[in-house]
Amino acid sequence: MRLRRLLTIALLLFLATPGVALAHEAPENDQSKWVMADWMIDTFFIFSGIAFVAFLAAWKAGHFHELEKQAGIALLVEEEDYYTPDWALDEEEWADGHAER
Repeated sequence: MRLRRLLTIALLLFLATPGVALAHEAPENDQSKWVMADWMIDTFFIFSGIAFVAFLAAWKAGHFHELEKQAGIALLVEEEDYYTPDWALDEEEWADGHAER
């Protein structure tokens, strides 16, 4: 009975003071200083490896062949000029002869 009472008191003290019972600082040693760097380098190698495999798959599928010819196609498309504002195309702007139209 006395052991049960002592265990109950110890458990109540343990639960009443979790900050004291469970909180502690991580031990500082040579290995713990590199934990974040290890995680970052592992992640870099994993993602760069996946990207390299995806690049090789795209290369083998032919997505990077004849890029010079593919780039020229976009230049041949005629479309409206959305970027030049209307005021820049007014005749009055060009009337002073400073620029050729």
